[in-house]
Amino acid sequence: MSEFKKPSLPGPALFEAQTDGRDPAEATAAGHRIANLLVRGPRSDDDQGLVDRVLHLADEEGLGAIAELWSHAAADSLAGALWRLYLLRTWVHRQPDQAAREYAAGKAYAPVNEVLAGVVDPPGPGEVIALVDTVVRGIVGSDFDVTLDRAAAFAHIVGVGRAQLDSGDPHSGAKLVDTAMHLRRAAELERSGELH
Repeated sequence: MSEFKKPSLPGPALFEAQTDGRDPAEATAAGHRIANLLVRGPRSDDDQGLVDRVLHLADEEGLGAIAELWSHAAADSLAGALWRLYLLRTWVHRQPDQAAREYAAGKAYAPVNEVLAGVVDPPGPGEVIALVDTVVRGIVGSDFDVTLDRAAAFAHIVGVGRAQLDSGDPHSGAKLVDTAMHLRRAAELERSGELH
């Protein structure tokens, strides 16, 4: 037993070694609070200012700022659903031609989703941008579950279309279909009052 060594306990140096000095639990809690403010509404004037800033956060600060808030949140949480919505919107804004092409290729394979997504036919780059912008604006509306359903339908169609076009990355279409599944599940939880 003389070889046994008492394990060392983490001291203050471990916490000081965090790259940005922030407590990950506090960052997660802040992300969930902001997600709740966006979707459930502000309770004070200060909250309303926060809602206005976060709605345009991806445009002004980039996706990285949103990733810090929500990218590690569970898919079946409010913050996780918002992360997927913003990610989808950012991609469509960056690659609207590709999004329109993949949507057009996938819509024949998912007619119910096409109706729910609500993209004007024929779907061009402007139409898919208009859809994702409308969806993100729906975050602060009273029908957040419908917002999630529309985004899920869009992601599903684009994922199927991407697979049909064989864009060179067979897994990326499947990832979009997974995103659609997560958004659809979040919509179900929202309807039952269980999305937190």
